[in-house]
Amino acid sequence: MSANAEPAESSPSLSALFGSFADIVAVVGAEGVLMAQIVGRTLRGAVDRAELMRSLYRMGLRSVPIVAVTALFVGGIMVIQAAPIVERYGAHGLLGWGAGFGTLREIAPLLTALMISGRVGANNTAELGTMTVTEQVDALRAMAIDPIGYLVTPRFYGIVITLFLSTILADVLALIGASLAGRALLGVDPTVFYNGLTSGLLGIGDVMHGLIKSTVFGIAIALSSCHYGLATEGGAPGVGRAVNSAVVVSAAGIFVIDYLLSFAIA
Repeated sequence: MSANAEPAESSPSLSALFGSFADIVAVVGAEGVLMAQIVGRTLRGAVDRAELMRSLYRMGLRSVPIVAVTALFVGGIMVIQAAPIVERYGAHGLLGWGAGFGTLREIAPLLTALMISGRVGANNTAELGTMTVTEQVDALRAMAIDPIGYLVTPRFYGIVITLFLSTILADVLALIGASLAGRALLGVDPTVFYNGLTSGLLGIGDVMHGLIKSTVFGIAIALSSCHYGLATEGGAPGVGRAVNSAVVVSAAGIFVIDYLLSFAIA
């Protein structure tokens, strides 16, 4: 009896495991197809520029306050974490390097991507999902308007550009926040902090490291939000499920991509 019961207990677990893996492969494949469609529309010039400008305004300019607040406090947190070591070894001149290295290469791109995913990506999924379940996307096709070129491609580029520019803003503001926190908590003059940034330990490669990550993060967020928006089913409850799935997949994808890129562009 016990020998027969063991496979029966493990079977549902294996089924769930392979089912989850199949779902992941299906999502990655669908997003790959969507990416190919976006590239095709881009090469043909079938991108609605007016919609792109509207997307940049809604996604970019309206995200500035939350990005700014997050970045300023991130810079302060970096200094708080470094303060015990700085005080113990008297390495006040390296505070700028310590805060800048972690901020430029890792923290600013990662946290900015998560903020943009939660605000912009979720909103994009909800908008596309609502259009899908109310048959507005089908109406566009009926009027011979390509929904990929009119709706998806501008939003895709809007998210990628927004995250790229937001990361630059976050880099600057996080360093300003770190400088202010260093002055308030450790008595490090902003000039000393700036010299630590520009003493040769940090270079343009460290900045580009974070910006490359932010671009790839933006592509992942844009593909996930657009894919789940267009695949929405089941009315209003389906829109909620699509938003939840898009945010979870985007966040998980950001961490996986961050791990891989950290080796690829180290």
